[in-house]
Amino acid sequence: MAEALKLAVNGTLMRGLELNPNLIQAGAEFLYEATTTPNYRLWSIQDRHPAMVRVAEDGVAVALEVWQMSAGGLVQVLLQEPPGLSIGKVTLSTGETVLGVLGEPILCEGQREISEFGGWRAYRAQSAHP
Repeated sequence: MAEALKLAVNGTLMRGLELNPNLIQAGAEFLYEATTTPNYRLWSIQDRHPAMVRVAEDGVAVALEVWQMSAGGLVQVLLQEPPGLSIGKVTLSTGETVLGVLGEPILCEGQREISEFGGWRAYRAQSAHP
């Protein structure tokens, strides 16, 4: 894949979840499951999708998936993301830094923090969501 970029996704873009078709339609290819370094916190945004924010202290490792796609595909996916989500750099537990979906801190205000679950899938499973 020419000009291939890696993208770490931590919520509804993951395999089998609501917005995963956006990745598939953009020509993305699943690479592997991973976790971040313990420098992130996670919030449930109205129980519709998560928002991951990098923090200076008291972070956790967040479970995610890494996908590969073209720069054009990345733009296509980003334009379909909910407001308040953006692309930034995410550090994986392996030390690798890749692009990833992050939440703006203001998006998390008044929302439920779900960091203790370690990921969106675990939160959804524990909360008995479909």
